[in-house]
Amino acid sequence: MSDAPRPPKSCNWQSGPIIRWLLDEGRLLADVDETVSHLGQKLQASGAPLWRLRLSMRTLHPLIAALSSVWEKDAERTERIETPHGLEGRSGYIGSPLEIINRTGTAFRKRLAGELTSSDHGVLHDLKARGGTDYFGLPVRYSNGTVANLVFTSDTAGGFTGTDIEKFSEIAAVLAPIAEVFSTKRISLAVAEAYLGPRTGRRVLDGQITRGHIDSINAAIMVSDIRDWTGLSSRMAAGDALALANEYFEIIARAVEANGGEILKLIGDGVLAIFPSDEQDETSRTACRNALSAARQALQSTDRPADLRFGIGLHFGEVLYGNIGSTTRIDFTVLGQAVNITARIEGFCGPLEVPLLFSREFAGQTGESARVVATETLKGYDGQFEILTC
Repeated sequence: MSDAPRPPKSCNWQSGPIIRWLLDEGRLLADVDETVSHLGQKLQASGAPLWRLRLSMRTLHPLIAALSSVWEKDAERTERIETPHGLEGRSGYIGSPLEIINRTGTAFRKRLAGELTSSDHGVLHDLKARGGTDYFGLPVRYSNGTVANLVFTSDTAGGFTGTDIEKFSEIAAVLAPIAEVFSTKRISLAVAEAYLGPRTGRRVLDGQITRGHIDSINAAIMVSDIRDWTGLSSRMAAGDALALANEYFEIIARAVEANGGEILKLIGDGVLAIFPSDEQDETSRTACRNALSAARQALQSTDRPADLRFGIGLHFGEVLYGNIGSTTRIDFTVLGQAVNITARIEGFCGPLEVPLLFSREFAGQTGESARVVATETLKGYDGQFEILTC
């Protein structure tokens, strides 16, 4: 974008065609980033004096408080900005136009072509420094009372006219229910992934929610739990015990996710995770190698508290993956003998004082050397069962 102000543009651009596009095609686009990108391009092509368009909305996510889609006519693509929790206490937000819009529930207008003072937020100074001449933001209201923010910024010498502002407000009113649908989809996906995991969450949102909707898959299975959790929780204050458990879950989750696995259950102080494969030998080997890598990463974590000890059991086999439960309460999980065997393998980590144990079936898939540490009788398994480590 040129540093020199651009000549004024005519305010004779029409909002009607853009509104019709939003209702006919814009609402059918894949996501809000694509919608903002197309909307910005169409506004610019229509003759609107627009340089920058931003749509910001709150979301429900364990790590992210708000998401923004930002289109600029000089940029190659729409930028997505993820704002972490604690937004309200940050200087970048306090006193900003978005904070004022959210607090007052009204639009905010600031001409940037004139002189700005120290009382004007840094966001406005930054936009002016980049050539911005006019700023107009307004609330986009959802049916449940939630408010998103839509911001138009100009870089033309004349900025926005009163007619431009009226047309932007008309477009914002039409965009509101479309943005609400996208926001609801984002929240649904975030909740599903947070509580079910990315793979399982997407399956549920894709419609696999019927009891008995179960697939048979091959997978490397991981079961882990904290050693002496009963003793630890009795010796520690409740808050300290909870903090320790959360640190443990963070260590396991970070290792599992970094190696392509998915946590399905947090059960008390235990974790159930899977690394799915298909029928091909190579993907089965990859799944087991990934599971072994995750186990090692977790056990060798440098930020593990000194008093946190845990065991990990690994196995490979066929599992039933899908929905079980009652007619009113459904759980998405894995079932089968392979899962039971994995849990029993992990149960020997304490008595054998070995933090990582796995089966012969699992060891054969990794291609790494392993040694037998015990031969045991497992409930539900015929014959003696070899338990190995590396």
